[in-house]
Amino acid sequence: MNVVVLFGIASYILGAIPFGFIIAKFFTNVDIREHGSKNIGATNVGRVIGWKYGFIVLILDVAKGAIPVLFGKFIAADLHDWIPLNLSLLLGCLAILGHVYTPFLKFKGGKGVATALGVCLSLVPLTTLAAVGVFFVVYKLSGYVSLGSMIASLSMPIIYYFFDSLRVVSALSFPLLYVLSAVAFVIIISHRENLVRIYKGQELKATLRKGSSANLDSK
Repeated sequence: MNVVVLFGIASYILGAIPFGFIIAKFFTNVDIREHGSKNIGATNVGRVIGWKYGFIVLILDVAKGAIPVLFGKFIAADLHDWIPLNLSLLLGCLAILGHVYTPFLKFKGGKGVATALGVCLSLVPLTTLAAVGVFFVVYKLSGYVSLGSMIASLSMPIIYYFFDSLRVVSALSFPLLYVLSAVAFVIIISHRENLVRIYKGQELKATLRKGSSANLDSK
């Protein structure tokens, strides 16, 4: 059990690494928390300092969600008290919580979408890809990454359950269904300010800069 605690702490710390803040600061000396939407995620990094940096942040944030899940599947065989899925769910959730509540930035992190994407891709790839399709449809219609992320996250447990009814997934796992629902809840909560801005017509749309200089006038 002590081993599981250590892996849990490691997953939380990995998820808590604020790649968006680090990359923006290292490459452009910009505190990403002071520009654009003031979020440390890939969208705001791309909007403020350039799409190539945003893409790097996206990949890194996805990876820090996928790695704990895959590691959980690998080590669970040696932990006889743990089912691989249950351990992977635990470590994945801790990585998401680390991203949203990072101790490196006074527990004010990102929205958790990219890290949750990494977790879900490692757990239920077909369901996740279908939810990504939902994201792009909503984003195309609205222009809001935040709205697409929220609706896509809400669609995950629904798609997973629907796929089970069609026998697309091998067997319905209620723990996984509950976790997908909990992840959707966390993502909605982390986007509560975005919801207010969308309602007021003040939400920023995802117009990414192609240059490398920071868009310091972005509000």
